[in-house]
Amino acid sequence: MRVIGGQFRSRRLKTLPGEALRPTPDRLREALFNVLAPEIEGAVFLDAYAGSGAVGIEALSRGAARAIFIEADRAAVRVIRENLASLGLEDRAEVVHGQALKRLGNYRADIAFLDPPYALSREYGPALMLLAQNPPRLVVVQHDRRHELEPRYGCLRRVRQLRQGNNALSFYRPQDES
Repeated sequence: MRVIGGQFRSRRLKTLPGEALRPTPDRLREALFNVLAPEIEGAVFLDAYAGSGAVGIEALSRGAARAIFIEADRAAVRVIRENLASLGLEDRAEVVHGQALKRLGNYRADIAFLDPPYALSREYGPALMLLAQNPPRLVVVQHDRRHELEPRYGCLRRVRQLRQGNNALSFYRPQDES
């Protein structure tokens, strides 16, 4: 796995073996950041269910001011910290060890990215409802293209969906609930 673009373009990142963490494929990450390009500069980026931290690190590489990584797996937290250290990004990042649903409400971000591993796919709805209580300006959810998400979660309304291979990215923005 590598950083796709920005300051750390082509730098390699460590990851964990196996499918439990479901890393975001390079091509999908590239598509995601092509969409986010106008909004990423200076943003606070929250990477929930962070895995190796590749998505949050990509955000930092492309100009995000800060990134918050939330990850429950202890080995993955260690990998995120190693990846941040190898790029000298520790001062622009906060790594939180814990379950995303228990931690999401404690952090404020401009852009939130959710990508629960397969075993936690039931958390999409509760995580989106939690974010809707104090919404970021944009929430992006990576999911299996066969897993249909609701068009609305509280004040968050889906405004775009991008499909690539077996993956989909759903983009939600806060909207008036009336």
